[in-house]
Amino acid sequence: MATRLVWASKAASYLRISVFHRGFSSVIKDLKYADSHEWVKVDGNSATVGITDHAQDHLGDVVYVELPEVGANVQQGGCFGAVESVKATSDINSPVSGKVVEVNEELNSSPGLVNSSPYERGWIIKVDISDVDELKNLKDSDEYVKFCEEEDGKH
Repeated sequence: MATRLVWASKAASYLRISVFHRGFSSVIKDLKYADSHEWVKVDGNSATVGITDHAQDHLGDVVYVELPEVGANVQQGGCFGAVESVKATSDINSPVSGKVVEVNEELNSSPGLVNSSPYERGWIIKVDISDVDELKNLKDSDEYVKFCEEEDGKH
């Protein structure tokens, strides 16, 4: 295990990926959260989606983000991409259904934005929501914090 961590640190250094460790995960009050650790910021029928600080913290340094095509349809709970880190690869699931209207192209050259700015510059897709009633299936910030504490307590 220690050898793998040394290799990951050396790889991150070689790839010029900043290694940024935190002892906490932040949760933003005005967002909605999925059990699979994606967040959504809703503005009318438009939604911005990314992975949570909690998720990126558990993944470690992100080295690649697989983005969907603009125009692709996503379903609530369905996979639309993946995040690859020095530790693991994880699917990204959509917290809402709709059509992808924009992808964060900056992640192609700077995937570490998912780590350094998960709620701002590290957003992944923007979606035109097809069913706003689905938002009722998501957690608010307090519910998400409790969910994460319970989940972490199991590990």
